[in-house]
Amino acid sequence: QVRLVESGGGLVQAGGSLRLSCAASTRTLSGYAMGWFRQAPGKERAFVAAMTWSASDTFYADSVKGRFTMSRDNAKNTVYLQMNSLKVEDTAVYYCAADRLRSGWGYMRSNEYGYWGQGTQVTVSS
Repeated sequence: QVRLVESGGGLVQAGGSLRLSCAASTRTLSGYAMGWFRQAPGKERAFVAAMTWSASDTFYADSVKGRFTMSRDNAKNTVYLQMNSLKVEDTAVYYCAADRLRSGWGYMRSNEYGYWGQGTQVTVSS
């Protein structure tokens, strides 16, 4: 019954920054894993970043490592994706995802997550 709503997308020039937010409707995200994925036109949904809610262990795709930072606010039940040094190839619809954390969690696999937001568009211009 977890509902996720993304926000913060928009238009930005290459080299600029955006911060995406994902608000969760569930009472608590304790014990959950959270992920960010993106999908560009004609491409498969791709892993961007993930974290465990309680421990704040974070993982990033090689393509965004050093530029993107994932964080969370427990009081607001919200996860964030701070995106810096944006590139044109970062243009995509960005989705947040969640599911109960399990042993052997495959954080980079979209089918590991049962709950998804509607997505927010990020467009990076040159």
